[in-house]
Amino acid sequence: MSLGLFLLRACLALWKSSRDLLPIVLTIGFFQLFVFQRSLDNLLSLLIGLVLIVFGLTLFIVGLNIGLFPLGEQMARDFASRGSLPWLIAFAFSLGFGTTFAEPALIAVASKAADQAIVEAVEGNDLAEMRRSYSLLLRTTVAVAVGSALVLGVIRIILGWSLHYWMIAGYALVIVLTPFAPSGIVGVAYDSGGVTTSTITVPLTTALGVGLASSIQGRSPLLDGFGMIALASLTPILFVLLLGILWT
Repeated sequence: MSLGLFLLRACLALWKSSRDLLPIVLTIGFFQLFVFQRSLDNLLSLLIGLVLIVFGLTLFIVGLNIGLFPLGEQMARDFASRGSLPWLIAFAFSLGFGTTFAEPALIAVASKAADQAIVEAVEGNDLAEMRRSYSLLLRTTVAVAVGSALVLGVIRIILGWSLHYWMIAGYALVIVLTPFAPSGIVGVAYDSGGVTTSTITVPLTTALGVGLASSIQGRSPLLDGFGMIALASLTPILFVLLLGILWT
């Protein structure tokens, strides 16, 4: 690739990132100027941060296109060509568990949930250890849920199961379990489904599903390859609700 072509693609990626962020900037600017009617504090710092966000988002998107997406698709094709279902399942579970357990958003939610749950439950000198145990248990539960979701997604693609039946049954089960779960865990359970869609899990999961569907005869990458992220958002709700029911 020539230097001129590389610079052209870099400028195009920067423009796309800036264009994607433009609605957010306009929304904040509108409310700040016309609703609050006051200037922004630390305007220079905010502008520097915005520029860094644009460059960071550009690098992230480029990295996805040249790194994570091809890697996930290549690994899916390799597993399909080897015909090793146990290794494919083990990889899917490990991918879901590992990326979710280290997800910063999940760490933050688990920490806050542990603070509130332990403070309301008991008072004493061992609260710090109880917070850590509760947070670790919650993170492990959600990570196992996402790993199980990717395993279910892989099996669904291989066997050609319809996604909507699983989603309907899953959310119906969520509705059934919710009244039996402690009220303090319900909100945490529902939020756990959202924090699992991290910046690493989503690209690799999508690439794995599309690559696997592309490698299996009779499977459509569009119809069968997508949907694993939906399962990964559903199963944590179920697992955390069950944790709350069994914990009490």
